[in-house]
Amino acid sequence: MLNVLTPEEALNLIHSEFEGSTSQIQVLPISSCLGRVLAQNIVAQEYVPDFNRSTVDGYAVKARDTFGCSDSLPAMLTLSGEVKMGIHADFEIKDGCCAYIPTGGELPQGADAVVMIEYTESYGDGTVGIAKSVAPGANIIFRGDDVSPDKEILSAGRKLRAEDIGALAALGIAEVKVYKKPRVAVISTGDELIHHTEKPSLGQIRDVNTPMLCALVDSFGAEAVPCGIIRDEEALLFDAVKSACDKFDLILISGGSSVGTKDATSRVIEKLGTLLFHGLAMKPGKPTILGKVGNKPVIGLPGHPAAAFFVTDIFVKELINVMLSTENENVFVNAKLCEAVSANHGRAQYTAVKLKKENSELYALPIRSKSGLISSLAGADGYFCISRDSEGCAKGDEIKVILR
Repeated sequence: MLNVLTPEEALNLIHSEFEGSTSQIQVLPISSCLGRVLAQNIVAQEYVPDFNRSTVDGYAVKARDTFGCSDSLPAMLTLSGEVKMGIHADFEIKDGCCAYIPTGGELPQGADAVVMIEYTESYGDGTVGIAKSVAPGANIIFRGDDVSPDKEILSAGRKLRAEDIGALAALGIAEVKVYKKPRVAVISTGDELIHHTEKPSLGQIRDVNTPMLCALVDSFGAEAVPCGIIRDEEALLFDAVKSACDKFDLILISGGSSVGTKDATSRVIEKLGTLLFHGLAMKPGKPTILGKVGNKPVIGLPGHPAAAFFVTDIFVKELINVMLSTENENVFVNAKLCEAVSANHGRAQYTAVKLKKENSELYALPIRSKSGLISSLAGADGYFCISRDSEGCAKGDEIKVILR
């Protein structure tokens, strides 16, 4: 018999047991940091930009010289210079004067606004007509508007995006500290399994879980390593797990997690370390196992692909987040159920859905599937959970869908 935990209890246990097992830190050039988790706070040491600059093509002016002007009565200013891109503007705008300035050019001393070129006219004699007044500060980015010294730009634990890499480049930062990707061993078990590239005979099935789990683990920010198929022999699994615990940060074993005579995962974990739980009050995924060998987490997943998917997307993802000191990044949308879904009382039930939009409303169509089937999940847009104390959801109920 399984002594099950609720999903919430299992998540809490993951945090309490593994929160201290943070990944090691490495230093990488920012060009290699997309998707990596920052292991330091980034604090600016300089101003960005380091000078006042124009946001438009036009003329740098003293704003008060444009007050009251119009198309019929333009302000007449004397052209006293031209700003060159990338060159310091080493002249001053005096009263009644202006200077041509391109987008991004440095604002000359004395100017406090820029008039867009569309509202000006050069008369060719050194005089420029201004047909629209501007307020002080118009069309200008001031020094330090983007970043100023001692401002925290990025915090440790952030998964770096392309725009974050741009911010690092703007600060002149060439390399940063990031957490090393946890290395995850992915082991499949079962006498009936063959490699997914092989042609199965009667009674055999392709190993779906290894490539699927590797892809999921990689998407969580870790590094998955397929470690092959282990036959249903306890001694073979013992050797494989013992070896993996010496080389990897996390071990995933799919199959062999139930309570049959050939389901050896729990026994192997108990021989090598500590069994933290065996069983989750969820559907699919009830026979899930979590153990600890040394300080390494070992997870036994159901062999059924859909069950393995849900357990990995919920619990393995959270475990990797803990190891990387980052937060869960699940994205949710609210949708109305297209049809009723009954639930197995006493277990949290996870159901895949297809989303569709009708008359500006978002609807979720449940995908009916058994836990051993994976093709239905391939067409899903996400999934939702029916709590263990509920007997289901009615047609038209609003649900929270976790997007995939």
